[in-house]
Amino acid sequence: MKVAVLGSGTFGTALASVLADKKDHDVTIWTRHADLAEAITKQHRNSRYFPDLPLPEGLKAATDIEAVLSGAEMVVIAIPAQQISGVLRQYGPLLPAGAAIVGAAKGVEEGTLRLVSEIFEEELPGKYHPYLSYLSGPSFAKEMIQRIPTVVSIASRNSEGATRVQHAFYNQYFRTYRTEDVIGVEVGGALKNVIAIAAGVSDGLGFGLNTRAALITRGLTEISRLGVAKGANPITFLGLAGMGDLVLTCTGDLSRNRTVGMKLGQGKKLKDALAEMNQVVEGVYTADAAYQLSQKLKVEMAITEQVYKLLYEDKDPLQVTKDLMSRDLKSESI
Repeated sequence: MKVAVLGSGTFGTALASVLADKKDHDVTIWTRHADLAEAITKQHRNSRYFPDLPLPEGLKAATDIEAVLSGAEMVVIAIPAQQISGVLRQYGPLLPAGAAIVGAAKGVEEGTLRLVSEIFEEELPGKYHPYLSYLSGPSFAKEMIQRIPTVVSIASRNSEGATRVQHAFYNQYFRTYRTEDVIGVEVGGALKNVIAIAAGVSDGLGFGLNTRAALITRGLTEISRLGVAKGANPITFLGLAGMGDLVLTCTGDLSRNRTVGMKLGQGKKLKDALAEMNQVVEGVYTADAAYQLSQKLKVEMAITEQVYKLLYEDKDPLQVTKDLMSRDLKSESI
């Protein structure tokens, strides 16, 4: 299989590495950076993000997107959620007919409030829709490149297409499950980043494991509420793209969203915290869009609302905690 991976960031590189480990796959990453393309192709390193981790020798990278896409049987789009619509509008006509198209971003688009799947379905002509699928689940990029056992979900409304993608990614350390609940997988993947910022703030403030567990549990309730309002199956949120990804992102030291939250909890301002990161922190943008979406759908999401106020209204982290803890008592049920 000839595979094109659009995006040379951490996750794009990791997915390309997984795919290139299968000897019958010819995998090329598209990047805008000539120096990075050369480093990946000749030195088998992503010099920007993983300079010390070797990549499969057969993996290549190039800056000519038309050449990268030409003849591809599968296209993996692993760019930040906020950039997807622009890339699809510019390069969508180059997508090969009949190729499997895999969205690998996690987020909600600011302004339009669209999930990643909704961006793909609205920006691409109908002829591409049967070939769309979405990958999500607990998967830190560094561990994928290190070939540490990882399990993810492949969501598609086309079961045949999901099976095709499922088998294309599967190898001895990367296991894939399929599901038809696209909305559930998308909501879970996007909103877990917002809750992870809250968990990071809690850690930065010096709170303990009790607090983190509460945020994860009540965060899952919020994610489920929004997902169900969008038409998702609530059972999905007990799976890999729900609880699995939420736990990983809220507890793992490799989580960018949790890291930014920790910096905020320690007293740093958002712009300074982001300046110290060398990657996009999707949860910062999704917090805005998710809060606006919750208001639009009239879904109560107390943690998300407080993260939004922390990020966009410069609310004090301790006051956020006080306001969450002093809310009216109620039933635990969703």
